[in-house]
Amino acid sequence: MELAKSTWKQVEKYLKSSTKVVIPIGSTEQHGPTGIFCTDYVIPERITIAACERTGTLVTPVISFGMSNHHLAFAGTVSLNPSTLMKVVEDVVGSLYHGGFREFLFVNGHGGNTSTLDAAFSEIREKYPDASLRAISWYKLPAVHKKAEKLFGKREGSHSTPSEISVTMHIFPGFVKKARKYEISTPDKKKVKYLPSAKEFRRLFKDGRMWSDPSLASEKHGKALFDLAVKELVKEIKDLGKE
Repeated sequence: MELAKSTWKQVEKYLKSSTKVVIPIGSTEQHGPTGIFCTDYVIPERITIAACERTGTLVTPVISFGMSNHHLAFAGTVSLNPSTLMKVVEDVVGSLYHGGFREFLFVNGHGGNTSTLDAAFSEIREKYPDASLRAISWYKLPAVHKKAEKLFGKREGSHSTPSEISVTMHIFPGFVKKARKYEISTPDKKKVKYLPSAKEFRRLFKDGRMWSDPSLASEKHGKALFDLAVKELVKEIKDLGKE
């Protein structure tokens, strides 16, 4: 059930049987030489909609801007500061809480959001102690992570990964271009500070990739990863509120 396609009466009726709500969140940022800017928000958005259709759970519109300050040296990136994103998350949860929702699941598509979500949840729990708050990243769902390791091994990398590029190929068939093979010649992970400044990130990762080879991406792999993510997310939604 999509909030965007519902009326307030439909939502009020929904709340009589469930107080669960799922909120996809991502970012608008560069994804290497061939990845598209919507990668980190369109994947959690589509996965979440599919999983919520199967469970009959309400899903909100995606939060499409995230904490991407380290990507700002690449033209087109749009970022929220951590304090801004925390406030956005707090206001979204607060609005839904006042409407009657109590179990909140954020489905994340961007690693840079993780720390900010954790910090926001700490503050929200003080305001709404009876609220259940969880955040999961789609690429860390056990079956998805295992499949990515099997398909791509160490060439998966950390950004502009073949996994995420594959899923966007599945979502937009024929739109995302096949990449040439890339060398994994970026600096030793142990020597890279997390997260570097935008200037330093651009210096270290000149084409936007982080230890990844997007040439391994394919629409076929994307479908497999997408289907696994939906299946895993269905389980997470059913368990929401049980912790």
